[in-house]
Amino acid sequence: MGQHFQTSPTFLSFADSERSPLSIRARALVFFDSRSKHLLQQLEALAATSLAVLIHGDMGTGKELLARQIHRCSERAGLFVAVNCGAISKQFAEAELFGHAGSNRGASASSRAGWFGSANGGTLYLDEIGDLSLPLQGKLLAALENHEVTRVDALQPTPVNVRLVAATSIDLAQAVLVGKFDQRLYQYLNEGRLDLPRLRERPADILPMAEYFLGLYAQRLDLPIPQISAQAELALETYGWPGNTRELENVMHFALLVSGAEILEEHLKFSQPAETSLQRIAQQLDQLVQDGDALMLQQLAALFNRGAQSLAEAALQRSRADIGAEEGAI
Repeated sequence: MGQHFQTSPTFLSFADSERSPLSIRARALVFFDSRSKHLLQQLEALAATSLAVLIHGDMGTGKELLARQIHRCSERAGLFVAVNCGAISKQFAEAELFGHAGSNRGASASSRAGWFGSANGGTLYLDEIGDLSLPLQGKLLAALENHEVTRVDALQPTPVNVRLVAATSIDLAQAVLVGKFDQRLYQYLNEGRLDLPRLRERPADILPMAEYFLGLYAQRLDLPIPQISAQAELALETYGWPGNTRELENVMHFALLVSGAEILEEHLKFSQPAETSLQRIAQQLDQLVQDGDALMLQQLAALFNRGAQSLAEAALQRSRADIGAEEGAI
């Protein structure tokens, strides 16, 4: 027996970001950092194909943002339909995804079509695809491979032309190993994989994105745009950003509300304590090692060799001075 869908499913569909009720963060396209520029190149290459895309990244990094950019670059005429897989009703999951053939008076045309039908000719974005049940994962793969869906209670399949972009914050390969994710679906999605780095791993994006959030919130709230002090800029660049882009948006929004003509370091309300000077140096060193060419790394090694000797001498002198002070106090 098929499932009977009694209420219309909740889904978000956006024809264009400028006309959609998105958060400011969802329109913050920033590709200044070298890693982000490389990601954009990968994105544009994938967008030109018909491959399904799997976006992997931590929560708050902007996976839906990339999905929308893929849709725009693909020039598909249909809608971009975004679905949170964690919010799908277990009882009516199949009907929500593929639609149903019933004629309930309370059901809209879009609910009868399901998310696949609503995204026909466009892009279907499934956020946290790992939250789908295994049986539904298998039916999703069949729909993608056959380009058709069978609605609940329907006698015949319905052809569909849908580009799938899926996102996850978990390791789906590990989920496959423990039997929590369909191996064939993973292989199908992994052909078009994009890995979205954490915000702290693309530091050159931080200040442009901070200024972007600041400007848009100032415009929305009809407030003058304050300057960001040098100390605040340094704090923004060297903070670890555990909440990624989402946290940066919140920090800049708060700073705008509590600052005057200039945003100072004290106006930045981070979710975790700001890093110490040593942590900042270590983070900057890691970035230099990652991005530097052979000549720069050789120069950096020579600099640290000289620095290590100076530090050892300074530590020895400080130790002798401390011992002398202790002996004089006895």
